Amino acid sequence: MSKFKVGANAPQFNLPDQDGKMHALKDYIGQWVLLYFYPKDDTPGCTTEACSLRDNFPKFKKIKAVIFGISTDSVKSHRKFADKFELPFILLADENKELVKAYDVWQKKKFMGREYMGTMRESFLIDPTGKIAKVYEGVKPQTHVEEVLADLKNLQ
Repeated sequence: MSKFKVGANAPQFNLPDQDGKMHALKDYIGQWVLLYFYPKDDTPGCTTEACSLRDNFPKFKKIKAVIFGISTDSVKSHRKFADKFELPFILLADENKELVKAYDVWQKKKFMGREYMGTMRESFLIDPTGKIAKVYEGVKPQTHVEEVLADLKNLQ
């Protein structure tokens, strides 16, 4: 259960993208922003989600919505992932886990009976004033894009 409520101020960030360029949330005031957190570059579910966003990127661009994919992978890993799948949006490297912790998506996970800390697949839609407009928990990579686009259409 997300600790964030609709209407809450979105936690700020200043992180490098796949080219090492810094991005701060405050620089995107006036635009809709989708922050999508994912566990790891170039893994099946993460690739499905990224490619779905890529394929629908013109729809986001048309409504001037910005997409940030965020994981704890490195800038170099993001560059390889973006190149391999021709991703047109920004991937932020949160290697120090500041943002995943700020958005409360760094949580205990279980895989094949083993417990470990990792990034949950969650997204946050941030309105042009910098407030959280929608929280998406338990994101399904195959259908997430349609859900976000429908919400953007309804919220604008």
